[in-house]
Amino acid sequence: MNITGQSLIGGVSVQGTGAPFFAFDPTLGAALEPAFHTVDAQQIDGACMVAQASFDAYRALSGARRAAFLDAIGEQILALGDALIVRAMAESGLPRARLEGERGRTVGQLKLFADLLREGSWVDARIDCALPLRQPPRPDLRMRLIGLGPVAVFGASNFPLAFSVAGGDTAAALAAGCPVVVKAHPFHPGTSEMVGRAIQLAVRQCDLPAGVFGLLTGTGNALGAELVRHPAIQAVGFTGSRQGGLALMAIAAARPQPIPVYAEMSSINPVFLLPQALAARAETMAAGLTQSLTMGVGQFCTNPGLVLGIQGADFERFCDAAAQALGEAPAGVMLSPAIAANYGRGLAHLAGNAEVRALARAQEAPADGRGQPALFRSSAAAFLLDARLSEEVFGPAALLVACRDLAQMREIAENLEGQLTATLQMDEGDLAAAAELLPVLERKVGRILANGFPTGVEVATAMVHGGPFPATSDGRSSSVGTAAIQRFLRPVAYQNLAPALLPPELRDDNPDGIWRRRDAVLGRT
Repeated sequence: MNITGQSLIGGVSVQGTGAPFFAFDPTLGAALEPAFHTVDAQQIDGACMVAQASFDAYRALSGARRAAFLDAIGEQILALGDALIVRAMAESGLPRARLEGERGRTVGQLKLFADLLREGSWVDARIDCALPLRQPPRPDLRMRLIGLGPVAVFGASNFPLAFSVAGGDTAAALAAGCPVVVKAHPFHPGTSEMVGRAIQLAVRQCDLPAGVFGLLTGTGNALGAELVRHPAIQAVGFTGSRQGGLALMAIAAARPQPIPVYAEMSSINPVFLLPQALAARAETMAAGLTQSLTMGVGQFCTNPGLVLGIQGADFERFCDAAAQALGEAPAGVMLSPAIAANYGRGLAHLAGNAEVRALARAQEAPADGRGQPALFRSSAAAFLLDARLSEEVFGPAALLVACRDLAQMREIAENLEGQLTATLQMDEGDLAAAAELLPVLERKVGRILANGFPTGVEVATAMVHGGPFPATSDGRSSSVGTAAIQRFLRPVAYQNLAPALLPPELRDDNPDGIWRRRDAVLGRT
């Protein structure tokens, strides 16, 4: 498939009118052909309006037809073959194995949503039959969930496949019956175009309205702001910085019709080393931390950036082992020079704090966009006094904090911002300590792990990838797993509607045999 540098609007290729820009190979330090162009306001309007015009026809399709569409997208992505991986490697600096796994995850989550659509319970169909003899009489009431409308999706810098053009936000929105307009991330525009054209082929293959999917390319903030302001857009999916997420939230809230923004923004993912586990396996946990911290050059939203333990000989063993392991780790190519520069500023901020001590730096990193893994240490008292120490450093860096006792560890947990994850490293003798921390962590995070590390997010029905603000803009939601569909749905009730007008999910004969709640009883009737 040839990459043209064009956007995709209404089923056709469109050349943006803005100044040219190029993808960048962070490994070679070179620009990549072809040139891309930022779309203008009229082209953004065209993509949004054709999405709006396609909405009613698309949401009226059966779950089975939308499922077939999601399956077709997965097939078309696989049909791109090795060319997709090669381009993504060039644009991101990520290794082949990582991107092949990410492609599998992308296709897998499309299949997961397709299975959900065929099963049907996502509709949350509810029927309260009429009670004409009751005083006062009860009307016939039926409820289902329907899509919100066109959704704007922002591709993520650190996942060129799984959180981008055909990633989780797009899959969930399309499953919900919502057309999608994607803003391609400028770090991987070629990868985005390839995947966008695969979706475009699936739209045609499944004979769907052309506006079901659109792809817009460009640089700068104006494109995203214009997209979120457009009255046709009814929700936003975003993965990126806190600054970017807050800006989109402000734009969405200031519209004449405010809309929800589901933004995943920042997290330091605390790891709690409980005393018995620390005494039994300090060195093993240190090795696990280093592996998790340096995976993907630390460019994961679930990277373990904060580690807490009780001061003493066992914590010293852990710190020594972690410093030794991390000092042997190589510097790695980061996604872009801009991300590498931001990471360097984050390290300088930590190193410049008088209450923070540098424990280890990996191999010296040349000034070529590489990220140098780093480990720092502070006391719990210093951490509690300086809110800046709890800020995310996006990259392979972690701060180890020595706590006086379990009470001080809990105090830190109470003072943390909302997080995507928290991890309890614990043994049998730590159950009481874990039980003390658990209620706090349930208020603070979206996923609580035991004896693991948070990097690696399973695409599954029970996964939660979200958390209280500022980890996400709405802690009631998840951007991974089948629960992600709920972000793009809303309830509609039908009172005394003629049977011929009811959607299939609410008809008495239940033609698709889905699970429904009828007069408060869950079943297939």
